[in-house]
Amino acid sequence: MSGFIPPHGGYEELLSFKKARIVYDGTVRFCERFLNKRDRTVDQMVQAARSGKQNILEGSQASGTSKETEIKLVNVARASLEELLEDYRDFLRTGGHPLWEKDSKEALFVRKLGARPDVSYESYRTYIDTRPPEIVANILVCLIHQTNYLLDQQLRAMEKAFLAEGGLRERMTRARLDARRNPEGHP
Repeated sequence: MSGFIPPHGGYEELLSFKKARIVYDGTVRFCERFLNKRDRTVDQMVQAARSGKQNILEGSQASGTSKETEIKLVNVARASLEELLEDYRDFLRTGGHPLWEKDSKEALFVRKLGARPDVSYESYRTYIDTRPPEIVANILVCLIHQTNYLLDQQLRAMEKAFLAEGGLRERMTRARLDARRNPEGHP
């Protein structure tokens, strides 16, 4: 064992972070195009989208020294995106617009677009910049569902890893015991 703090960070490679970044950028643009800047909902939606993205980043950075913090922050990201999802559903419902069915041709198109390995906000920009509000809201609903699915998978994997490997204190104890057993191998 080379140490007890494992590699951590690397959030920009996480698909959940990439999707959350798209959701954030899309939400900012949605609010610019369709909502009154003075509407409190704008700040709430942008902050929920930001919280989703930033808590993935922060959890990834904290993962080396606190699996508990990582799990909590990823869960906060998930909760923030769920809040944002409800804002989009509210927008559609109160505006009398339909919410796309999960397997509608429109939702399937958005899912297919999101399955590309190089997916980024640019993959959606044309649609977000040119379509009417109910279409853009539905696109973002689809993207939030994708991101939440990934976060759910991530949380399950973190739980499994914690059960198998333990947390920082356990790794510190193992490293200290290893050092006592093999004093020449450690500084």
